[in-house]
Amino acid sequence: MKQVIVILSLFLYGSINAQTQNEIEIKNTIETFFEGFHKQDSLIMKPLMHKSLILQTVGKDRGVVVELSTTKGSDFLKSIVSIPKESTFQEKILSYNIQIDGNMANVWTNYEFWFNSKFSHCGVNSFQLIKQNNTWQIFYLVDTRRRENCKQ
Repeated sequence: MKQVIVILSLFLYGSINAQTQNEIEIKNTIETFFEGFHKQDSLIMKPLMHKSLILQTVGKDRGVVVELSTTKGSDFLKSIVSIPKESTFQEKILSYNIQIDGNMANVWTNYEFWFNSKFSHCGVNSFQLIKQNNTWQIFYLVDTRRRENCKQ
């Protein structure tokens, strides 16, 4: 009986440890993505982005009509590197909720966005990631943007 308990404990520990390692890798992927974002460095961001990355935003046009806008990953990179260097921006990630099933993960992050040191908006990001060749990459990102009900 002791042997069964020891074997089950080792198996359970191994499963928990593997999950924790994936969570660490996924969080590092997102943190590195934002490091490149804030530095406007496409060389940092591009390896973390799957070649077919799609980005979408759920927002309101002039605060009234709910809209969904779509951007290709390559266009997103171009827009980030073209922001004037005298402008400052920071997306502050407030929390992470990571869910994993095999080689797919979903990460829900609450955030605040600051532009030129002034609060701009808040919302959530929903990242979809795939693990290929032992590397997590973002293949889909959708966010919300709002100015109301923000904690800032």
